[in-house]
Amino acid sequence: MTTLTGQQIAGERLTGWAYLLGGLHTRVRTGDFATGVSVVTAIGAAAEKLGHHPDVNLRHDHVDVRVTSHDARGVTERDVRLARAIGSIAEDAGLAWESATVSRLELALDTPDHEAVSPFWAAVFAMEPGDGEIRDPADSLPVVWFQASGGEEPRQRWHPDVWVEPAQVQPRIDAALAAGGTLVSDAAAPNFWVLADPEGNRVCLCTWQDRD
Repeated sequence: MTTLTGQQIAGERLTGWAYLLGGLHTRVRTGDFATGVSVVTAIGAAAEKLGHHPDVNLRHDHVDVRVTSHDARGVTERDVRLARAIGSIAEDAGLAWESATVSRLELALDTPDHEAVSPFWAAVFAMEPGDGEIRDPADSLPVVWFQASGGEEPRQRWHPDVWVEPAQVQPRIDAALAAGGTLVSDAAAPNFWVLADPEGNRVCLCTWQDRD
C-alpha cells in the first residue's frame, strides 16, 4: 500500500489532526472519564467496520489517538478514512478534537560510535535495535536515535526532538523565548529549528516539511 507524503496529507485538510513521525495524531477533549470511555467504544466500532485500528490512549479528560499503517510504515488512504471517521464521532458527540497541544517525542544521542553504545541503551530501555535507532516494541517510550558527532569535549550528548504540526512551531518558539530560551539556528527550517534553554541545553522543534 502506498504511503502519502506530508504534502498529500496536508492536501486532505484533516481538521484537528497533525502528521507527526509517520502517523496522524489528534486529541479529543472529552471532559470526563465516562465520556472518554464512550468515545473509545465508538472509535473501536468504527475501526472494526473499516478493518483498520488506531492506537488509543484514554485519559481522565481526553483521548489521544494515533492512526498509522504499520505494515506500510507510514500514513495511507485508509488512515485518512479512519481519521475522518473519528472526527465524525467527536463531532456527533459535541466534542472538540485538536492537534495544537499534541506532540511526538524522540530522543537523540550524539555519539562518535553508535554501534558501541546502542546495545547498552537497548538493554536499559528494553528496546529493540534498528537501523541507527532503538525502539520500544510496545511503542510506549520515545524512539532513541543516534546522531553522528565528534568526540571533542565538552559536548551535549542528549537532546530531545519534539515533533509538532507546522502551525505550532512559531507559537512554541515564542513561548520558549519568553521563558528565557534562545533560537540557536533556523538554517534547516522548516525541517527543524534548534533552541536552547538558559543553560545552553538544546532541543529541536521538528516538522514533516522538506522531508519527503
